[in-house]
Amino acid sequence: MEQIFEAKNSVDHPSHYKKFKFEAIEVIDEVAPAFGTKLSFSIGNALKYILRAPFKGTTRQDLEKAAWYLEHAIELLGVE
Repeated sequence: MEQIFEAKNSVDHPSHYKKFKFEAIEVIDEVAPAFGTKLSFSIGNALKYILRAPFKGTTRQDLEKAAWYLEHAIELLGVE
């Protein structure tokens, strides 16, 4: 039974997203909608990778992923 709980916990609340006062999903839920439907997915993913960067995998790789999503969001904006 404990193994089931641990497996569910690693899916619902992975430790690398719980290193701060708020979980990454809580920050994303609060911030991403302000960017509107067009950008919220990319902004949310960028935030996710930034917030977990020092705690999962390599920091550089997660920051590169975040940068990719930010560049994608900028491309979606087009020329203003």
